[in-house]
Amino acid sequence: MTAPFSFDTLLIEKEDQIAKVTLNRTDVLNALDRQTIADLAAAMAELRTDDAIRGVILTGVGDTAFAVGADIDELSRLTASEAEAMAREGQALMDLIESLGKPVIAALNGYAIGGGCELALACTMRIAAEHARLAQPEARIGLIPGFGGTQRLPRLIGKGRALQIILSGDMIDAQEAYRIGLIDEIVPKDKLIGRAEALLWTISTNAPQAVRFALEAVNSGMDMTQAQGLELEAALFGRAAATEDAKEGAAAFLARRKPRFTGQ
Repeated sequence: MTAPFSFDTLLIEKEDQIAKVTLNRTDVLNALDRQTIADLAAAMAELRTDDAIRGVILTGVGDTAFAVGADIDELSRLTASEAEAMAREGQALMDLIESLGKPVIAALNGYAIGGGCELALACTMRIAAEHARLAQPEARIGLIPGFGGTQRLPRLIGKGRALQIILSGDMIDAQEAYRIGLIDEIVPKDKLIGRAEALLWTISTNAPQAVRFALEAVNSGMDMTQAQGLELEAALFGRAAATEDAKEGAAAFLARRKPRFTGQ
């Protein structure tokens, strides 16, 4: 892998159309302080416009923590308005990840707590090592999730179960997270990155614009009525049908050969 650009809090590598973004703050379990949020936002914005990249793996260094919440020492010194501004910065990052137009797989290599859980929620899919643990414990220190957890978690697993997790602050293991649909797969920790890469390689064989349109249809449709979602789906289907890749896909299918997609 090559490292085309770097940040103080992140390690970033690119190989075979896949970017791996690794949170690198082992001394604080990859806590999402404002600098880390800013670095992640800058990295994701650059990857969004990199046509050579077809998918992103987001993980943490080592095998202890994917990411934990906001730096409590930093947070304890913020005023109400400063804390609100930090929440909006975090929300903007999560929105960017969710709407990247490319699949982002959270590879949960350990604890995903507070803001770390919210970071995973913003990703397209979540694959967890067997020892991963997830929680939204903000209420235990007098707070609520502020990076989108109160909105994405109930949409993903249902209102009642989400409220149980948020209000209790209890930690759940990977098996329970899989059972309730919070994560999508569990793998041995030594297979975690390999499984994420394999999934992205499979996706990368498909037409880039079709992947982008499908992501938009699902993500935007979640906030619409079904009728509105169907209108959006039809419009995006039409746009997809007009691409050169759709013509190439049809020609390849009829000729019984692999398509050669260009993203056009």
